[in-house]
Amino acid sequence: MSAKWRRSKKQLKWLDPKNLKTHPKTLQIETLKTPRSAYPQKHHIFRTYQKGKWKAPKPLIDIFQEKSWITIVAEIVGFNKETLKINVKDQKITLSAKAKDRRYYKSLNLPKVVIPNVMHTTYKNGVLEIKLKRR
Repeated sequence: MSAKWRRSKKQLKWLDPKNLKTHPKTLQIETLKTPRSAYPQKHHIFRTYQKGKWKAPKPLIDIFQEKSWITIVAEIVGFNKETLKINVKDQKITLSAKAKDRRYYKSLNLPKVVIPNVMHTTYKNGVLEIKLKRR
């Protein structure tokens, strides 16, 4: 005898559509209806995206050292060029920016002492690049 399931004549009577309602052991199709609450139509919002819970990601900052320059690249998206403020003193740089609904402030320690008067900045497509002359 093989391990496969085989239909017997008794089981064939159960599957016959004529005997479905008359046979006592078969389930009635009307009783298998699912309640409406089993499949709700509402879409649930994740807790992290509910009102007041979501926060913008923090800007990314990289510092590169060259022979005579220190380059700082910061991704500050959503701020105007006029609202950015950069303060440099000895071995510390401070970046700050304001918008209508948010503010940004970051203070960094530089690897070497720099000359604050010799500074080149560019701001394009939300990327701020600052070049500082080493002392």
